[in-house]
Amino acid sequence: MSIKQSAPMSSRKLPIAVLSLLLASCTVGPEYKRPTESVPQAFKEQGPWREAAPQDAVAKGSWWEVFGDAGLDAVEQKAIVGNLQLRQAQARVEQARAVAGIADSYFYPTVDLTVNAARLGVSGNRPDQPSKLAGNVPFVTNAYRVPLYASYEIDIWGKVRNQSKAATARAEASLAQYYTILLTLEGEVAHVYFQLRTTDAELVILKNGIASRERALELVMARQRGGLSSKLDVVRAQTEVATTQAEYEGTTRRRAELENALAVLLGQTPETFELPALAAAFISPPPVPIGLPSDLLERRPDVAEAERLLVARNAEIGVAKAAYFPSIKLIGSIGYESNELQTLLNRDSMIWGLGASLAQPVFDGGRISSNVQRVEAAYKENLAAYQERLLVAFREVESALAGLRILQLQAEAQARAVDSAEEATRLATVRYKSGLVIFLDVLDAERTSLQAQRQLVLVHSQQRATTIALIKAIGGGWQERVPLTSKQAAQPSS
Repeated sequence: MSIKQSAPMSSRKLPIAVLSLLLASCTVGPEYKRPTESVPQAFKEQGPWREAAPQDAVAKGSWWEVFGDAGLDAVEQKAIVGNLQLRQAQARVEQARAVAGIADSYFYPTVDLTVNAARLGVSGNRPDQPSKLAGNVPFVTNAYRVPLYASYEIDIWGKVRNQSKAATARAEASLAQYYTILLTLEGEVAHVYFQLRTTDAELVILKNGIASRERALELVMARQRGGLSSKLDVVRAQTEVATTQAEYEGTTRRRAELENALAVLLGQTPETFELPALAAAFISPPPVPIGLPSDLLERRPDVAEAERLLVARNAEIGVAKAAYFPSIKLIGSIGYESNELQTLLNRDSMIWGLGASLAQPVFDGGRISSNVQRVEAAYKENLAAYQERLLVAFREVESALAGLRILQLQAEAQARAVDSAEEATRLATVRYKSGLVIFLDVLDAERTSLQAQRQLVLVHSQQRATTIALIKAIGGGWQERVPLTSKQAAQPSS
């Protein structure tokens, strides 16, 4: 699936380029100037950072490859091809480009060909008609007409130029929205995929826990037969086995739900999609480079979309203000007209006409001024939205960086807890076999060990999720940063 790059707008305006230059000084409406917003110059976590300037036409690459997971690579490619929300976004881009093409069409004159052929019964009381010749009774005549009509509105006040500029900016904003949806989709696929792999890791832990508890149950039953343990210890051991088995089944159900969710993201029905369970060792999240360059954040497509909508609103102010001034239109026609088909294309049958019209609003009850106020207010709304999007971008990056730093410390501490819990379980089992502790101590140690292992898996999952959030916050990965060609800029896999 791809979005074709439309032809450059400027190439379709060459026939009137000179006229546009001559009339440029007459354009009404404000000239667009990029807002210079007050934003943080540095983050508390890593820096330095500076204000974002949209550069979304820069390759993000297959950013998910930083995780080094072949399974993730496969599902990401399937999602790009099959996701239905992405197809909807693609259709919206095509619609916006078509609207821009309509706006550009007003740079050219309108030419219509109208062919008329008729047989008429004419009035006998109008001797001015050529058909009223002596002996022509009844008064019936043929009418053949083949004229070309042309009209062209002179864009003195920049109305057409501003309409084209607004439509082009909206088409670019629609493309940026497409890339926002694409990046969101890629992030969601990665998030669900790693959640699913987290459940795989939990299932392995729970399966090992069931086996450990079954061995403990066999030990207790053997000691009961020897008179060294009570029936209570046996029942407690059976309860632990059943409880762990119940947790295993609950985790299996959660895995099925995640697998179905991933199928929908890939544009597939759940019954046609299956992702085999993976019992491989945990894959550590990719390291984040210290002092990421700030221009990574400039690639965020939502920031680019917000500014391009601002450009469109600014141009619409010019369109609204142009309504105050007269509209000048040139009209002309040329063709042939005859009463007989065989003489229609003769030189004597030629007709032509030239003219001009001027329309100046005199009184409209304040409609034009109200419309100007409306579009100016809309510009202010989009300006605030753009400012907010910049602040949100900085917040998301800083929150992700802080989260990764803290989660790393948490993972290290949790790993130590797992080691200690496993050693405690081993010691408790040995001491129970020697009759030095009661079976309840063994159960407590096993519960603590199982909880510590599952908590470590959860922290690892949070690390991956936060890494994905950071990648989305900076508009893609940090490895590939190559400017796109005009053809590549429209490819969804960029």
